[in-house]
Amino acid sequence: MDNAGFSKHLILLLWIWIFLVMFAISECSPDRPLIINFGDSNSDTGGVLAGTGLPIGLPHGMTFFHRGTGRLGDGRLIIDFFCEHLKLSYLSPYLDSLAPNFTSGVNFAVSGAMTLPQFIPFNLDVQVRQFIRFKNRSIELQTTGSGNFIDEKGFRSALYMIDIGQNDLLMELYASNLTYGPVAKQIPSFLAEIKLAIQNIYLYGGRKFWIHNTGPLGCAPKELAIHPHTKNDLDRIGCFRVHNDLAKAFNKGLRDICKEMRTVLKDATIVYVDVYSIKYKLVTNYKKYGFEDPFMACCGYGGPPNNYNRKATCGQPGSSICNNVSQSIIWDGVHYSEASNRVVATSILSGHYSTPQMKLENFWKA
Repeated sequence: MDNAGFSKHLILLLWIWIFLVMFAISECSPDRPLIINFGDSNSDTGGVLAGTGLPIGLPHGMTFFHRGTGRLGDGRLIIDFFCEHLKLSYLSPYLDSLAPNFTSGVNFAVSGAMTLPQFIPFNLDVQVRQFIRFKNRSIELQTTGSGNFIDEKGFRSALYMIDIGQNDLLMELYASNLTYGPVAKQIPSFLAEIKLAIQNIYLYGGRKFWIHNTGPLGCAPKELAIHPHTKNDLDRIGCFRVHNDLAKAFNKGLRDICKEMRTVLKDATIVYVDVYSIKYKLVTNYKKYGFEDPFMACCGYGGPPNNYNRKATCGQPGSSICNNVSQSIIWDGVHYSEASNRVVATSILSGHYSTPQMKLENFWKA
């Protein structure tokens, strides 16, 4: 073989070697993080604004975004801190029709949403059906090469988050005049919808699930303000006992469902996250985290003890804003401030409150 032939042979072998190395790297490298989220106002990044046109402007969003984004809070939500931690862009709402960015995933959460249909037309079942449509259409467009859409591999490696149930509990509580028994009887029907959502997402390729339980609803300034009560109705730190007892009953059932689903869906990872414990500790030890009165809303009307009045809720005429929102746990009587969302997100990201114990980023490690 002459030198020219040998050189061509060597170059060919070199290209084959490079191709094999690159192929091996691509096969062994971890998938990129993607989040597909379902829920209510805890994680709504603009869905209710896009879906219903409900005006959610300033002062909501004043701390970080400096404009209304559809988030119910002064700034970032827990899911926004998750995205920052994973170096993702913030999730666009599925319903956003103007320049959405779905490269980091998609958000189906809508404020006011429930597991069962009632007031908001975007209950959990509808959100899952929207996901199915989104997936089918994304793959259809991706195969045509017409844009940067999530492919089949992306949907399979994505993390499916669910955070819903608090509105179901509250609506039943109001209907029962804050009576435990009638609400407790309804909890299995709420949980059945979450279980069905996990099963349907699994049928459409989901294998990674991150399920938040519900928080201590009885600690919300709104609940303490609108329901007359005595000290006997409150627990040791001043939260409504009946609200929190129902939240704990719901959470026990949700934990059991996650445990059951792990035995049935053996190739899926299903993580249960105890948000209740994190938030209750935050309210209990508020001074440790630099917060002031945990039962006072920052944005509202009425002053102490709760600064909440239905006639002048946050953003309405007559309402006012506290001097330092970073020292308030609750923004508007219901929703958490950016400062407290940061504390909660940091605790979740530690992995200590998840079952099985797992950090968020480990879903995409090789």
